[in-house]
Amino acid sequence: MHIVYFSPTGGTRKAAYIIGKEIDPQATEIDITDHTRQQNSYELNGEDTLLVAVPVYGGRVPSVAIDRLKRITGHNTPAILVVVYGNRDYDDALLELKTTMESNGFQTVACIACIAEHSIMRVYAKGRPDSDDETILKNFSEQIKLVQLKNGESFTEIQVKGNADYKIYNGVPLKPRAGKKCTQCGKCAALCPTNAIPQENPRMTDESKCISCMRCIAVCPQNARKINPLKLFLSIRAFKEKCETRKEPELFI
Repeated sequence: MHIVYFSPTGGTRKAAYIIGKEIDPQATEIDITDHTRQQNSYELNGEDTLLVAVPVYGGRVPSVAIDRLKRITGHNTPAILVVVYGNRDYDDALLELKTTMESNGFQTVACIACIAEHSIMRVYAKGRPDSDDETILKNFSEQIKLVQLKNGESFTEIQVKGNADYKIYNGVPLKPRAGKKCTQCGKCAALCPTNAIPQENPRMTDESKCISCMRCIAVCPQNARKINPLKLFLSIRAFKEKCETRKEPELFI
């Protein structure tokens, strides 16, 4: 098994690891978050199994993740597809991921929607996936293994939630900026998934490239990068009704 993930703040990787390693403890990992890997291509055959995990931004798969996933091709290769969202909803993301991977030669054998701590409004789904999630996801993995053994190479079409006319997502106006603590170490620039932070001047952010993934905040050793606190407060309040009730992982098989 190959576990492929786009995980700027680590929640998506954690979910993918729980699921994938339960199915195959020897699974290899391919991190497509790093912008230096955007030109890498991978080809899998029918004897491989692919697990793909991506975060949900505004009900969609991040376009940069879709672009990199299109460089992974299969030959009727079984695929387990995972979307990870911040306890609001995953809308069209799972359908979008499924359509993308099947058009690249993969055969969907299972789909999972699960929850991780919201990357921007971290009060929502804080600490998830937690121990309860881990128990559920490991149970999902056991069910997937049973289906794989039962069906072999013959799998039925899996129906997932979503609208083929995908939601329009134009990003959010919450862009991290460097404060006075910034030492210009360049770690954020090196690890930004979209190369939105110039290496020669890491205090700056190209907002046209920034996807508000919050990785620069997560990796900054000085805790120097932040988003506007007032905008963050207003966002948390606006999403309270949609995000405060705990959602649970879903399996489509």
